Amino acid sequence: MITSPSNATIKRFAKLHQKKYREKESLMIIEGPHLVDIARFKGLIHTVFTLDESTESNTVQVSEMVMKKLTKTNHVPPIAAVAKIPKRHTVSSKVLILEHVQDPGNVGTLIRTALAFGFGTVVLDQSADPYSAKVLRSTQGAIFDITLLEMSVMDFKNTYPKHTLIGTDLNGQSTGKKPVEPYALILGNEGQGMKESTQKQCNVLLKIPIKNIDSLNVGIAGGILMHALANTDTPDLKL
Repeated sequence: MITSPSNATIKRFAKLHQKKYREKESLMIIEGPHLVDIARFKGLIHTVFTLDESTESNTVQVSEMVMKKLTKTNHVPPIAAVAKIPKRHTVSSKVLILEHVQDPGNVGTLIRTALAFGFGTVVLDQSADPYSAKVLRSTQGAIFDITLLEMSVMDFKNTYPKHTLIGTDLNGQSTGKKPVEPYALILGNEGQGMKESTQKQCNVLLKIPIKNIDSLNVGIAGGILMHALANTDTPDLKL
């Protein structure tokens, strides 16, 4: 049992909350039984830390003080783990691009929603860190089954020129024919929306008709747009 937060192993793994150390070791910290179970099922576990005794392989019992050092939740979880960061490079025919989406809860929710609607790749353009504790919790395990790329919209366009770029704008269309795959749906910053320069790069601009309020949360808007685009019942788009 490890009881000291100053233990060399604990100090090493606690650094994984910083991006530079995650990139160096290709490891991340996950918290709670749900994420640990998924990572274990997928063979991505490096080391499990638990408050209770366990006979599981690669499992170490630690004190509550040690668990607190390893995790970032408000309440100390009963279990956490160091897991391998999945490495996927295949870009899907349906892509979600998040441009400057800053809220970790929004990013995690959108990663989870993207996977649900068949958007197998999420591109992060200066958005919240996908392997931070809050994002990981919000993905509910989707992080293990999706391709994540960190690059700008322009770099994506230049690297994958066959993907139609779909943006959002108040003057965009709400009906019409759905874009043919491959395509990439771009969602912008919570407060500012898409950059004007990005809008000019888009092949299609969409608008969600709403009443009584000015805008929707980006997580909600993204879900509506992805559902509309992924609906296979009709070739027509209707928002």
